[in-house]
This record gives sequence, structure tokens and C-alpha cells, in this order.
Amino acid sequence: MKKVRLRHLVQVNPLTRAFDLLSDDDELTFLPMEAVWSGSRLDTSHRRRKASVAVGYTRFQDGDVLVPKITPTFEAGRAVLIGGLIGGVGAGTTELHVLRPGPRIDARFLLYVVSTHGFLKFGAAEMYGVAGQQRVPDRYLRDLMISLPDLEDQRRIADFLDVETRKIEDLVSRKRHLVALLEERCDSKILSHVGASALVAGAAGEPTLPVRRLLAKVVRPPIADLGVVTAYRDGRVTARSLRRAEGYTLSASTEAQGQSVVPGDVVIHGLDGFAGAIGTSEASGNCSPVYHVCEPHNGGDSDYFGRLLRLLALQGYLGNFATSTRERAVDFRNWDLFGRIPLPVMPVDEQCEVGASIRRIRPLKELVERSAVLAAERRQALITAAVTGQFDVSTASGRNVTEGITA
Repeated sequence: MKKVRLRHLVQVNPLTRAFDLLSDDDELTFLPMEAVWSGSRLDTSHRRRKASVAVGYTRFQDGDVLVPKITPTFEAGRAVLIGGLIGGVGAGTTELHVLRPGPRIDARFLLYVVSTHGFLKFGAAEMYGVAGQQRVPDRYLRDLMISLPDLEDQRRIADFLDVETRKIEDLVSRKRHLVALLEERCDSKILSHVGASALVAGAAGEPTLPVRRLLAKVVRPPIADLGVVTAYRDGRVTARSLRRAEGYTLSASTEAQGQSVVPGDVVIHGLDGFAGAIGTSEASGNCSPVYHVCEPHNGGDSDYFGRLLRLLALQGYLGNFATSTRERAVDFRNWDLFGRIPLPVMPVDEQCEVGASIRRIRPLKELVERSAVLAAERRQALITAAVTGQFDVSTASGRNVTEGITA
């Protein structure tokens, strides 16, 4: 098997002439970083007009392989083979490298090459920049030396991996879907109460009260030697050391500062809350003064309030009361302003019932995510072994190559 540098097989970050041929009003597919996931989790539903992305964005076309360049997304192996773009052309975050395959390499095989353990490990070692903002240079991609089978073998390997990785992804997807159904039951009960309240039904609806009558804002001094607690956009509030370093807006250093948080606090990000960064803290630590840290009045349930506020934020309700916005945030750092927002009043016993359901789901969700991590490791090991020729895919058994992955 011959060794070839990648620059002889692909164009790295090439021009996309098809983009230039579009008119300013033409619609195209847009990929923010949060939409870039391997396999079936890739989200190509975002749309933009060409004029709005003509400057300052990465351009690509059907058949390109997109490789995230910034930590920790690069290390997570979230490269994608893009297809199905509107008009065959797209634009996205500048944190993407674009690889355009030439005639000597199969696009699917290329995707699997940039998903191997070795590619990700050595790419991480080549990163440059400050902590938390490190990037893989395109030089690493251009100079990468790969083992290149002939095209027939490349396609055979890609066919095999398409089938086997899909099995792994489907197992994880089914588990996540089960958790999502349980979460939807909780959300449905909360939203049905919102629908019956004066927020929706008007004067004939159930009563409402301003946030400050339902939640008390607390400000505790920071505690040395405790880690940073972060509100993530998926609604989880926990120590940053226990989570990936993405899915939040950077607003806290690793030094003790701002205020401290304890488990059970309702935490609202004053700028990123509109995007879902609201929830109930699972850990002790320190957080930025940008956050509102609250406790329920009168025996209210903190998990209920964390979920209620997040649902209202994602539906755009909270944003209706903002007096200041910026490109990617609604500004609610002013507690006096936020505290005036009316919320539906649910009886405490019903709050506690919803909160108990949320708490029962949490350990199941953590178990599913741990199994997803193991599945991702298994997937990467399988890809690495197949691409590097550690076994012959033409004789491999689908049963034994996925051994250890269970539903």
C-alpha cells in the first residue's frame, strides 16, 4: 500500500466557484458549528441568503469533507461528508477546514481517514493558539501522509464502515430517543399548564406572578479551590470539568470569582439564557456574575423552575421582555428587568411531581451518555482498524466487529 501526502489527493480549503455564481437573494444551506455532527446528527436545516454570508464564512459544495478545526470539536471527531445542499452549495462557520477529494480518493474513504484515532491524536498535537481557542492548521492536513489503497479497496472499506458505523449510531440513537420521550412527558405537563395560564388564555386563565415573587436571587461569595460551574445550552448546569468545553458562552475564568453555586440552585445565564442556558445546578462551584443564581420561594421545586424557564426561553417568550439584544444573545443581566417577567403559578405539589420526574430521568440520561461515549470509542477503533488495514473488511463478520455494543 503506497504512502501519499493528502495535498496530492485533495484540495485543502479551495475556492468554491459555484458560490460566486449565485445571486445575492439565492438561498443556501448554512452550517453553524452546533449543526456539524458525524453521521445522522448532521443538521442541514439552517438557511441563509447568499448576501448575508458573502463575507467572513467558509464556503463548500456537495461532496466536500468538512473537518472542524477548533478544540474540542476537532478532537471529538465531528468531520462530515456534506451532501444534499440547496443548489449544491453551502456556507458555514469559519471554524471548518474544507477537503475536496480528487479522482484518486473516494470521498467516503477520505471521511473515514480524518476520523481515525491517529489523525485526531496527531492533529491535536499540531494545534496552535491560546487555551480553549486552539486550532489545527491547514498545514497539518496538507502534509498528512496516508496509506492509500486502490479505489476499489477504498470503496470496499467505505461500504463496510458505512454499514457497521450505522449500526453503532442506531443503537445510541434509540437510547437517546427513549430519554427524549421521557423528557417530552415532563415538558408537556409544564407547557399544558402554561397554556391554561393568563400568559396564553388571557384574563380567564390561571394566575401568574413575576419571577421575583417565585424565585429569590441569591449572591454568595466565591469559594477558593472550587471549579467553574457552567450553564450549558442543553439545559445542564454542572462543573465544567465534568463536561465537554463547548455548548456555552465563555463568561467565567477558572479562578474563584463572581459568586458560588450549590446543587439545587436555579441558574440563568444573563446573556445566553435565550439559547437554553438555564437549568438547575448539579454541582457546587463558582460562576460568573453574568449568571442569576436563584432559590424558589415557599417550598417551590427548583428542577421545575429550571425546566419552565428554559422552555419559555426556547419558545421566545422571555426574549419579548428584553430591552437589549446582540447578535447571538438576549441581554437579561439586569435582575430588576428579568424579575418582572410574569410566569404561570403551578401549585407546589404539582411542581414537586414534575421535579421528581425530572430527577428520575437524570441518572438514566447520564447512563445513556456514558454508553454513547463508549460507542464513539468503539466506532473510532473500528474505523482506525479498517482504514489502516488491520483486518480484511471483505471477510470481517458484522457480528464480531461490533462485539461489545449492546442496545
